Order: sequence, then structure tokens, then C-alpha cells
Amino acid sequence: MSTEVFSTGKPRVALIAGPTASGKSDLAVMLALASEKAGLPGTVINADSAQVYADLAVVSARPTTEEMRGVPHVLFGAWDGAHACSAADWAARAKAEIALAHNSGRLPILVGGTGLYLRTLIDGIAPIPPIDPAIRVAVRAMPVAEAHAALVSEDPASAQRLNASDSTRVARALEVVRSTGQPLDHWHARMEGGIGAQIDLTAAILIPDRETLFAKCDQRFGQMLERGAIEEVRALLSRKLDPALPVMRAIGVPEIAGLLADEYDRTEAEARGAQATRRYAKRQYTWFRHQPPTTWTRYDTENVENGDLIETLLRHLRLT
Repeated sequence: MSTEVFSTGKPRVALIAGPTASGKSDLAVMLALASEKAGLPGTVINADSAQVYADLAVVSARPTTEEMRGVPHVLFGAWDGAHACSAADWAARAKAEIALAHNSGRLPILVGGTGLYLRTLIDGIAPIPPIDPAIRVAVRAMPVAEAHAALVSEDPASAQRLNASDSTRVARALEVVRSTGQPLDHWHARMEGGIGAQIDLTAAILIPDRETLFAKCDQRFGQMLERGAIEEVRALLSRKLDPALPVMRAIGVPEIAGLLADEYDRTEAEARGAQATRRYAKRQYTWFRHQPPTTWTRYDTENVENGDLIETLLRHLRLT
């Protein structure tokens, strides 16, 4: 079948994004079913960095077969936990899935809350050369205050932009300028590989009430424990993977690992997991309110019913 396009000649792509527990997965399925009724069936494409791992079905709140409601879902559980999925890795696979959907006469519907994944896919990635290993070791050994002070001198724009206590990002900026001779802004101005200019993107960002969101985070982690998260983490730990792998650091894994190691009881594990989930949701909430372009429409989910939102998205997609 031919690729479905807007009058601009660009193929259309939908995106539903937002913090964890904001209802993205259900809305994506609703949109896929509604678009199918309008003549363009949808394929849901995962854009969540935990849901890509086969090991984390329960802990990542991956949609179940029943919740998928017969709608094709791709890139869910597509990586074995022993292999880290970088933003560039995911973006390459997402591009292929988007192309496949278009060539099959389907609407690609991206859904997830990992901003770095989405930015890499839409905007591209900075072509930063490999970092000199000796420089990386030296920079990563520096106390964050010392590294930030050096950054003020060597890359003042990054020093001003970054939180002075953010050791990971400060070290990254410093190692880049020392290894390449150019600041991060130099490389970010040369982003390459993004598909934003090649598609017509209809993006919806779900912005729930904060207190309601945090309550859902608390409830969700408790439900995960009831649905087999402990057994899932036990199986993951039995693989004896590198603790530095993303799958081992996913929210819920360290907290349940502590329970399995008898460091604390189930009540404490649930409290720790809920707190970690809330912190992550808070970071996502802030990022999605301020970082994406204004063309990614924000929706206050307390004041917009799902049915009304679906109708709005269908109009933007020119399916009604």
C-alpha cells in the first residue's frame, strides 16, 4: 500500500508523551482504534527506555496483551537486558518501524516518556567524536565542584546551563570540551539524523495534576508487587548481569533487590519504590512542561476527557 501523507506530502506520525502513570498507553490504543475506524489503522511504537527490555514486563508497566486490545505494538521488550539500548539504538529501530508502518498504510503512534529517545529521533544526535579514554577517566575522578569550576572556565555556556551538582552532566560537558576542543553547544548545533523535517508530527503531551499523578505512582508500585514484580526481579538478578546496565538500574529493580537481599521488608520496599517512581515522574513532568517545542500541544488531563482528546487528535491528523 502507498504511504499515507498530508497535503504537504509528508507522512504523518502521532506522538503521545508525558510522565509515567499519566495514561499514555491507554490513550495510544484508543487513538489506534479510532484511527482504524477512520480508515487508517495504527501501530503503537514504544518510546520508553524501561519498556524496551524483555526482562521488565511488570516492573516497567509494559501493556499486557489484554490492554493492547489487538492493536500492533512494537519495540516493547525488544532488547535483552544484557544489551544496553542507547537513545541512538532506539531511534534507529524506531525509524525502521515508522517506515514499515507507513509502507503498510498504517499510522505510527509513538508513546512514551523518555525525552532523550524522542529528541534523538526527532531532532537527531550531536556528532560528538569519541572521548579520549584518559580524559574521561581524569574528569570522572574529579569532585563535581572541581569539575564545575573547570567548566566555568572552559565551557561557560554549559556551566551556566547545568546544575552545578549534576555530576553526570557536568562531567560529560567537561570531557567533551577537553577531548574535542569544542564546547557542547558547538556539537549540538550540528545535530544530524533526526526525522522531524521529514514527517508531519501530531504530538500530545499529557500533563496531569501533580498530586493525582503522585497518588497514581504510589498505587502503581504496590500493584506491580502484587502482579509479579518480585519474581521478575528475582529472575533478573539470577542472570548476574553487570550492575551498571540500564536494566539493572531501572526504577523498581534496586528497590526490590534490597527486599530480596533481606535489607528491609516488603513495606519498606514498596515505600522506596513508590518514592523513586514519584521522583522520576516529577523530573518527567518538569521536562515535558518546558523542554519540548510549543507545537507539541500540552493537555491538562484533569480538564480534558480521553474521548475529546482523541477527537482533537483525529482532527489534527486530518482523519475527521
